[in-house]
Amino acid sequence: MTRQDDSFRIGYTITPPLPDDAEGGTVLPVFEAEDDLGNEYSDWGGAYGTSDDGSHTSGTLTAQPALPEGARSVAIRVTFLRGGEEYSYEVALDVPPAAPQRAKRVSPGP
Repeated sequence: MTRQDDSFRIGYTITPPLPDDAEGGTVLPVFEAEDDLGNEYSDWGGAYGTSDDGSHTSGTLTAQPALPEGARSVAIRVTFLRGGEEYSYEVALDVPPAAPQRAKRVSPGP
């Protein structure tokens, strides 16, 4: 899990790989999340693709808004939709600490 200023992102790997479009239609991942404080997060898109050797699918999913400082864990549900069928997976992830804020450089006035 990676924190962003306005969102957070998870990375995933699936073995064997997800089927490609030619094998029966597009796979659409749907991302749902709720932190341990009760905040819910909206799916903000993602991307995935099959590895060069064809052994697995790697991808990322993004949700927003950003995680608050007090959140310690996030319950995540990813549902893959394809051809009228759905397959859901659930996992709880620890929230990584926020990156330290960089000090802003102030230019001296004239």
